[in-house]
Amino acid sequence: MKKSGYSDSQIINILKQAEAGAKVPDLCREHGMSDATFYKWRAKFGGMDVSMMNRMKELEAENARLKKMYADVQLQNDVIKEAMAKTLA
Repeated sequence: MKKSGYSDSQIINILKQAEAGAKVPDLCREHGMSDATFYKWRAKFGGMDVSMMNRMKELEAENARLKKMYADVQLQNDVIKEAMAKTLA
């Protein structure tokens, strides 16, 4: 996934400007981004502050790591089951 060219604090500041009443097309033009990017950020980060955003990203990274670990263990389990079936047959 492509990394954003904006820092967490920049994203939060842009969202707060919109909440304060700035028009979305004007904000997007000012910051050089698309409307779709703004609405994606608002859906994902709306109502958060920078610390909550950082915590969410940490949890997402940990979740990805745990999913990878689970997939590796499942693969090992399948290999062991297959080997056991061959030895018993």
